[in-house]
Amino acid sequence: MFTQLCNQIFNQSILDYHQYNDVHRAISNPYDKSSIEHLLYLKNWIDTVQWHLEDIIRDPNIDPVEALGIKRWIDKSNQERTDVVEYIDSYFLEKYKSVTPAADAAINTESPAWAIDRLSILALKIYHMQEEATREDATPEHREACQRKLDILLEQRRDLGTAIEELLTDIAAGRKYMKVYKQMKMYNDPALNPVLYKGAQ
Repeated sequence: MFTQLCNQIFNQSILDYHQYNDVHRAISNPYDKSSIEHLLYLKNWIDTVQWHLEDIIRDPNIDPVEALGIKRWIDKSNQERTDVVEYIDSYFLEKYKSVTPAADAAINTESPAWAIDRLSILALKIYHMQEEATREDATPEHREACQRKLDILLEQRRDLGTAIEELLTDIAAGRKYMKVYKQMKMYNDPALNPVLYKGAQ
């Protein structure tokens, strides 16, 4: 199933990152650039680096100048994340381009790639909650609480995986159809963000 492939690659990306646990370390994507596996690995690597940037920026003692630099890095990362999601949706559009939707076909609330985006974030939540559930220097109460949360996250991943598989099956059968709206982010666009275009005048 496609979601099994996703989970496998997301876990690989997370483990590869944590060999060094360094937000500055460049990605070393093991998959061919033309493959969906390459996009899935890239997607999760971006998410993983951003996860740790979000941790770093919450340090109450962080230097304000460093915090601003990280905030801008996170903004750039969000744009890259969105771009990769759209590339993944392009893969599905190409895969199902020959399918003729049924007359009563419905559109889903989100595209396959945005659901896969949530699956990638879930992989990170599961990895880090597993760390907390087994952390030796934590109290038994902390570990037990984190284990309960981990159980819920694992159930959530199963449910989301089932929903994604059903969506892909429905698209392939013409019961649902895809429509991808390009993300019209305004705050990164110097022509649309008033702070940027007024400053340029």
